[in-house]
Amino acid sequence: METKIRAIITGASGMVGEGVMHECLLDPQVEAVLVIGRKPCGTVHPKLKEIIHQDFFDITPIEDQLAGYNACYFCLGVSSVGMKEPEYYRLTYTLTLNVAQPLSKLNPDMTFCYVSGKSTDSTENGKVMWARVKGKTENDLMKLPFKQVFAFRPGYMHPTPGLKNTNKYYKYITWMYPLLRRLFPSGASTLAELGRAMINVTRFGYGTQVIEVKDIQKLAKID
Repeated sequence: METKIRAIITGASGMVGEGVMHECLLDPQVEAVLVIGRKPCGTVHPKLKEIIHQDFFDITPIEDQLAGYNACYFCLGVSSVGMKEPEYYRLTYTLTLNVAQPLSKLNPDMTFCYVSGKSTDSTENGKVMWARVKGKTENDLMKLPFKQVFAFRPGYMHPTPGLKNTNKYYKYITWMYPLLRRLFPSGASTLAELGRAMINVTRFGYGTQVIEVKDIQKLAKID
């Protein structure tokens, strides 16, 4: 794409969203970033605008501020640990679609990138609850009238040094990253690679809508 990227990012107060936002703010192909969050992301940058909005199940009050963007990097999500399926479904499928549906009407030229998870179940019929719910979310996002929809399925994501929202337990496992990358190259990437891959898939497209770790690594290398 020849036009510059104007991206909406959700989840920027978490590790993944902050990492993606960081790459967007660094990249000259991205001219504007709009972060939507329940609390301030804590970053100040000339490219960055922020909307504080508490209810992601209803974005009607802020819809008039969401037109004119050509990318959405949806990094908002919850862990399924300790959660029953109805609540996980509500916070994963329902919430995501409630944001994506109006965006597809406001910005039909938009590329929507959804952070899913490795081993997501596209059939929606498997035994693993979170994988079924993520699979349905992916499938129904791909039915919306966006220009492009991509489901990113990262595995282990090595955090970007210096960012403030890195999950605390990562300090105990980051030393393993070089070994993981060597032994399980299809299961580990960096958070920086994820951000660059989203930018490049917006600019150049890709041959498949499901973006696995190997695809993230490949897309991140495109200049």
